[in-house]
Amino acid sequence: MSIAAAAAGADETRTQGRAPDPRVVAPAALLLLGGAAALAAAVSPRFALLYLLGGALGLVLYHAAFGFTGSWRLLVAEGRGAGLRAQMVMLAVASALFLPIIADGELLGRSVGGALAPVGVSVLVGAFLFGVGMQLGGGCASGTLFTLGGGSTRMLLTLLFFMVGSVLGSAQIHWWLEAPSLGTIALGRMLGWQGALALQLGLFALIAAASVAIERRRHGDHEPIVRLRPEGSRAHLLRGPWPLVWGALLLALLNLATLALAGHPWTVSFGYTLWGAKLAGAAGLDLSAVPFWTWRFPNAALAGSVFENTTSVMNFGIVAGAFLAAGLAGRFAPAGRIPPGAALAAALGGLLMGYGARLAFGCNVGAYVSGIASGSLHGWLWLVAALAGTWLGIKLRPAFRLS
Repeated sequence: MSIAAAAAGADETRTQGRAPDPRVVAPAALLLLGGAAALAAAVSPRFALLYLLGGALGLVLYHAAFGFTGSWRLLVAEGRGAGLRAQMVMLAVASALFLPIIADGELLGRSVGGALAPVGVSVLVGAFLFGVGMQLGGGCASGTLFTLGGGSTRMLLTLLFFMVGSVLGSAQIHWWLEAPSLGTIALGRMLGWQGALALQLGLFALIAAASVAIERRRHGDHEPIVRLRPEGSRAHLLRGPWPLVWGALLLALLNLATLALAGHPWTVSFGYTLWGAKLAGAAGLDLSAVPFWTWRFPNAALAGSVFENTTSVMNFGIVAGAFLAAGLAGRFAPAGRIPPGAALAAALGGLLMGYGARLAFGCNVGAYVSGIASGSLHGWLWLVAALAGTWLGIKLRPAFRLS
């Protein structure tokens, strides 16, 4: 049996005999539509659209099973590269869309900017820690949200400690910024957006080809990202699962919609930092003197509501969208017990991801996906360092009795 057929068969078993669960679909739809209506009335129609956009992201992430943690683990541990190749497709489409828009600085009459950040030691260390953390925590920043919405109780622990780590990182980021750095390097400014796009497309193709070669050498074949399914079966639009390439294309387009609505590309981890800071403030911890929280953007976010920050609102939407997707797939079934080893790994993984994301100016979405799509060299450094951390995280998993 080919790799593609085996994978397709596994997906078919995963969804066989399952139908939408109205006990989940109804409250999830109400959460999305009611939440959007409340935001439109209390904040603005734009924030209602951002919430629904987050919902669309959550549904796509869930139905396409478009995670980073599992795909990188398969790549490093087993030489399976379909997940990485799907990411290259997403990045190629997003780069083609983003680079000329960011060079122009405007989209649909709104001023927009890319996810640009310095290339330095803080990114190197932060991304490495994030790579370790996501293999222990069981999900990346976006993965934590959509698996939580899908019913994973373990992700509650990962999310809680992600917030703790983020607040710790925010308290120490000013120290890390004193470490060696090359400054912000935007490929679009150096090479022009056409040159930057050509360079990045070449790198995406090279990475995809290398992953195919590795997979063929280890397994004799490679898995296509458009999975061939058993005869008489097809991906179901409402129930899923969707081929990886569907997820890649839709996520790139939804990221473009985020750029248009929010004025910046899709980000996730700052929402965790803000949630953690709000909880810390409610517990009596004053963060107003911490340098990070005196900076213009974090200061404004901390002074306002969590429903008035674009990243925070979209994060809420991702959870709600994944909740709806799990109901449509008939797979929402929270587990009541978390093994001690898995619980400890979730807590440690969350801490490392939260702390690492702040040091690295973002997570797998804000730094890696949106950073590279914006032509920022720090996104490429993030990828290399996080893959190295992934290797160490995989080595540590057996200590917590994780497969």
